[in-house]
Amino acid sequence: MDEDFEGRGVPVRIATSAAFMIVVLIHLVGQIFASSSIVTEGSQVLLMPVLAAVLWTGTTSPRGRLVVMAFVALFFSWVGDTLPRFLDGETGFAAMIAGFLIAQVFYVVAFWPYRHQSILRQPLLVIPYAVAAAVLVAICFDGAGELAVPVILYALVIAAMAVLATGLGPVATTGGIIFIISDALIALRAFAGFELPGHSFWVMLTYILGQSLLISAVEAKVAVEPNPSPR
Repeated sequence: MDEDFEGRGVPVRIATSAAFMIVVLIHLVGQIFASSSIVTEGSQVLLMPVLAAVLWTGTTSPRGRLVVMAFVALFFSWVGDTLPRFLDGETGFAAMIAGFLIAQVFYVVAFWPYRHQSILRQPLLVIPYAVAAAVLVAICFDGAGELAVPVILYALVIAAMAVLATGLGPVATTGGIIFIISDALIALRAFAGFELPGHSFWVMLTYILGQSLLISAVEAKVAVEPNPSPR
């Protein structure tokens, strides 16, 4: 741990992890009972900063490229969570897409050095990701209107993120797939009129789980390979 945390690293780590679980619980319970409440809105804004604190206390100094890029991805995820609360209608939705698109780009940059350990070594395994992205775009294209191009770009980038995440192992692989599911649920509701019972709950559950698994995989990777050289 950092020198500041020396001697108390484990308690700090436990505290940040507990704080994250509490915020998650508050948010998901809020989604079940009152998805537009102040508590639910406020807890969503806290999710990514507290997850960033978990990452900080779960890694050591000096933090390498992978961790730094993960922090930036979490920051822009927070932007995607937060900006729509200050903007109206389509402008707010576009801001959300922009925030998460940039976040996914930084995840792609973070995972790129591990591409030789990913399913890119076996191109046939990439096909399901490409098919999923293509099907989602096909379903949502007509309803996307002026956002059609950003939606296509976002589908390509998140599919790339999920493919490259496989280079960090099964935890990141699962996180990438779940993240795709979360974004697919958002797109299907916004552009295709598809909505599950308790739709917002499932969006947020998969979003939180996807992000958490990716960050857990980052922590595990740097624990065994602290400063990989970009290749």
